Amino acid sequence: MKTHVHSAAQLQPIAQFSRVERKGIRAVLTDIDDTLTNGGRLPAIAYSAMERLKAAGLIVIPVTGRPAGWCDLVARQWPVDGVVGENGAFYFRYDDGTRRMTRCYAKSASERNIDRAKLDVIGTEVLREIPGTALASDQTYREADLAIDFAEDVKPLAPAAADGIVKIFERHGATAKISSIHVNGWFGTYDKLTTSKKMLADEFDFHADLYRDRVVFVGDSPNDAPMFSYFPNSVGVANVAKYAGSLPASPHWVTKASGGHGFAELADQLLAHT
Repeated sequence: MKTHVHSAAQLQPIAQFSRVERKGIRAVLTDIDDTLTNGGRLPAIAYSAMERLKAAGLIVIPVTGRPAGWCDLVARQWPVDGVVGENGAFYFRYDDGTRRMTRCYAKSASERNIDRAKLDVIGTEVLREIPGTALASDQTYREADLAIDFAEDVKPLAPAAADGIVKIFERHGATAKISSIHVNGWFGTYDKLTTSKKMLADEFDFHADLYRDRVVFVGDSPNDAPMFSYFPNSVGVANVAKYAGSLPASPHWVTKASGGHGFAELADQLLAHT
C-alpha cells in the first residue's frame, strides 16, 4: 500500500485534481470536526454541499470521532448515506423507506462493557496527570471509546499535552488518536479506515481495495492519517496545514478554504466534471 507523505508545501491544490479523476469518484468520505465545521458550527454551505453530492448520486459518509448519540442523528437527518462513528467503533445507516436503522459494531455489547470499565480507569489517570484536560462534553453519548478534551470546551492545551494523553492510553494497551479537539482512546484494532471499508462493502457492494481511486476522503487532523494514506485522492481542508510535519501521512490535495468552506470547495470541483 502506497503511503502519501507530503509537506505542506508539496500538497497539490484541489484545482489540479484532474477532470478524469474527478469523474471517476463514486464515494465521498468526510471527517466532521474542522472539516465540515468552522469554529464548531456546521455552515449552511457544507450541509448544502453534502446534499448536492448525494443528489448527484455519490455515496456520502461522514467518518468521525463523534459519539453514537450524535451519529444516530446524523444518519437520520443529514443528507448522507450513513456514518462511521467513534473512530470506527461502528457504522450506522438509516433507511428512509423502511424507517430502519442498521447499527454495525466492531465489538459486541459485552466486550464494550468490559472496555468501559478499563477506560474509566484511564480517564481518571488522565485528568489527574494532565492538568487542564476534561472528559469530552459528549462522553455521555459514547458507546465504545473515551474522549479527552484538550481544545474544545477547555482552554486549548499545547500539543505536548495531547501527546501525554496518548501515552497514558498506550501504557494501558489502548489505541489512541489525536483529533483537532480530542484524544480518543479505545481497545481494539479497528479505526476509521477498517470500518469505512466494511461499510462500503456491506451496504453498497463497493470494495475499496479494488477501487480506492474512486473514493475521496476529506479530513484535517492526525487521526485522519490512515485515510490519507490509503486513498490516493485524499483531500485536506486548508487548516490541515496546522499539522504540517507531524502527520504520519498527508492528503494529496488541499483546498484553499478551511473547514466546511473547504469541503464545499471540493464539492464544487467534484460536481464540475460534467
